[in-house]
Amino acid sequence: MEIVTQKDTNIIKKPPKKSLSPLAIARKKFLKNKLAMISLIFLVIVAVVSFLAPYITTADVTKVNIGQMSLEPSSKHWLGTDKAGKDVFTRLLYGGRISLLVGMSCTIFVILLGTLIGSVAGYFGGTVDSVLMRFTDFILNFPFLVFVIVLNAIFFGKVNGLWVLIMVISMLSWGGIARIVRSKILAEKENEYITAAISIGCSPAKIIIKHLLPNVLSTIIVQATITFATMIVAETGLSFLGFGVPQEIPSWGNMLNSASEPDVLQFKLWIWVPPALAITITILSINFIGEGLKDALNPKSRR
Repeated sequence: MEIVTQKDTNIIKKPPKKSLSPLAIARKKFLKNKLAMISLIFLVIVAVVSFLAPYITTADVTKVNIGQMSLEPSSKHWLGTDKAGKDVFTRLLYGGRISLLVGMSCTIFVILLGTLIGSVAGYFGGTVDSVLMRFTDFILNFPFLVFVIVLNAIFFGKVNGLWVLIMVISMLSWGGIARIVRSKILAEKENEYITAAISIGCSPAKIIIKHLLPNVLSTIIVQATITFATMIVAETGLSFLGFGVPQEIPSWGNMLNSASEPDVLQFKLWIWVPPALAITITILSINFIGEGLKDALNPKSRR
């Protein structure tokens, strides 16, 4: 006759430890990444402060004040004024709204378009894949800067130049995302659960949306953070060259454009240093967030 001791009873009654889902593991790992969390908090603060600019400052962001041109930082003008007499702090806040808006809008369009084309090409293969990938090659090799300059000249003053810029950047930037998604879909569709879904009559749209895309979502999220940073850099570069956001609209790129004179660069640092630092730290924060997400969503990095 087997004797069950109190110790054995306690062991038997002990509830089994619940295993965490992949999403919970990724979230826990991301929250432990101090650099990524600090970057995320900073980015949120920048976004909130920028979009609450009308409630933070009452200065007119478009008014030219000849009597206050190039004033040094003071209690009245925290970051001084530029060569048009505009408050640099006010333009920095409003400029953040535009730069972040352009970056986020372009990222959304790029991810949606690249994911759509990449998933369709990867799933159907054959002629569909060949046609879509040749079109993608054409987009990747298209003269981006020339096209932006031409459209800026054609539509200047006729339509909203900001949204023209967003659409042009988006339409010429989805090629890399499409290729990455296509390669992931090609590898994923060879699994047995896709064959089972096809055998029971699931439509291609349902297979792509409900079965394939959720399994490549981690890659898309990481690419979205990289694209966000790239789009902000693109807007800044184009605006600095004078072919981006219309000059009457404040953006970080336009602030650098208005401070491109040698005298300003050497002796009036308060005009160009704040937007330059804002761009640099924002881009670094987005990249750190992307690295944190990449590490958290990578199954090989989980313990």
